[in-house]
Amino acid sequence: VCDEVAKAFSKTYVGDCISLPKDLSTYEAVQDFCEEFKDQENHLDILVNNAGFAWGEGFDSFPEIGFDKVMNLNVKTLFFLTQGLAGLLEKSSKNNDDPSRVINIGSIDGLNVSAIPNYTYGASKAAVHHLTRILAKELVSKPILVNAIAPGPFKSEMLGKALDHNYEVVERANPRGRVGSLEDMAGLCVFLSSRASAYLTGAVIACDGGASTLASNSMI
Repeated sequence: VCDEVAKAFSKTYVGDCISLPKDLSTYEAVQDFCEEFKDQENHLDILVNNAGFAWGEGFDSFPEIGFDKVMNLNVKTLFFLTQGLAGLLEKSSKNNDDPSRVINIGSIDGLNVSAIPNYTYGASKAAVHHLTRILAKELVSKPILVNAIAPGPFKSEMLGKALDHNYEVVERANPRGRVGSLEDMAGLCVFLSSRASAYLTGAVIACDGGASTLASNSMI
């Protein structure tokens, strides 16, 4: 899948999009990815930590593997991938007006209590938000800016499976009356990667159509 997307991007945008498919759920795999990336590239401007996983199950039967797998991928991988590539990000920072960027993808489930029983997912995304602030403080002198996006409901495999790919209920419950679009997320990522956000670090920005302003009714 990654290879096919890379080919499509290269063709559409007349550039070189290179795919490095890896299972980033273990520390060893993250180290392998960082080394393989460094073998091919000596420059990195923007790191987007977007790998994530959810486990939905009732409280009484929620298993240990559902806890460990979600926390490892959503939180531990984010830290060690940033750690492993921080040297390249620092090297690529041109000056204080054009720093390198890290964009972490959290969730409004890390801000609110979800209507879906996904205990570790919400806890892991709250950890992502706070880890973003900690990393922002650590890396700002490099200078590397670290911010997070907390998406609300978007059409995705993760949310789709939970809703049987029927988004009507979520759309009706959202103040904007719809789920998010690709442009909604892309626009925010462009902003966080551009000169316009050069004075912003440690921020967690909700992109959710206003869903996080409602009480305990998040759907992602």
